[in-house]
Amino acid sequence: MYSIALCDDEGKELDQIEGFLVSYQDRKQALEYRTERFTSAEELLQRIREEGYAPDILLLDIFMSGRTGIEAAKEVRKLGLCMPIIFLTTSTEFALEAYGVDAIQYLVKPLDGERFFHAMDSAIGQIRRLEESQVMIKVAGGLRQIQLDNIVYCESQKNYQIFYMTEEEHRVRMTAVKLWELLERFPQFGRCGRSYILNMNHILSVEREEIVMDNGRTIYIPRNKAAEFKKEYFAYYFDNREEMK
Repeated sequence: MYSIALCDDEGKELDQIEGFLVSYQDRKQALEYRTERFTSAEELLQRIREEGYAPDILLLDIFMSGRTGIEAAKEVRKLGLCMPIIFLTTSTEFALEAYGVDAIQYLVKPLDGERFFHAMDSAIGQIRRLEESQVMIKVAGGLRQIQLDNIVYCESQKNYQIFYMTEEEHRVRMTAVKLWELLERFPQFGRCGRSYILNMNHILSVEREEIVMDNGRTIYIPRNKAAEFKKEYFAYYFDNREEMK
């Protein structure tokens, strides 16, 4: 089920958007969603900051009392969220700024059903691509979307998991079991004993009881797990090489 945030300071506009969403769902029978309404940018941002709210899609008016939709979108991006944003506005004045925050659509009111449906198709398509390339984790200060390609490996330290990324590290309060539940559906990740989950795309070499990662770190394989991991790694390696031909 998708979570869709609607932010507009006029109730009738929110009602109209919800009406379009009902019509869109009629076209997409398999689509399930829930909406949350916000009447100001600050109300939306407060929910995100204080409760870790992270909608899948954000439908955002630009001209509102208080902070504008553009300002809200910039803050959303600073908080590390990269959900699709669709701007709804009465003017083309802020079109360039809208694309500066990676908005996928800029719809000028009065809204047209077909253009709205096209924007939603684009948003759903982007979400599905993101689901295949990233995961969401809770870090100090809120939620963070992590690109899978940037994870080199993860190390378990009791109830914390250390994400070793290509350019940074994150210490996340999470059990190793929960982390594996998050990553096991992605074929590039393999478990190495109880303490490590490795991104096999970042492995330089596997020799005896050592794995060398491309960030310069060496992972020591438990002796009783070495053969099992090597089998998994080489199966993944050769499968991917065949796909690249």
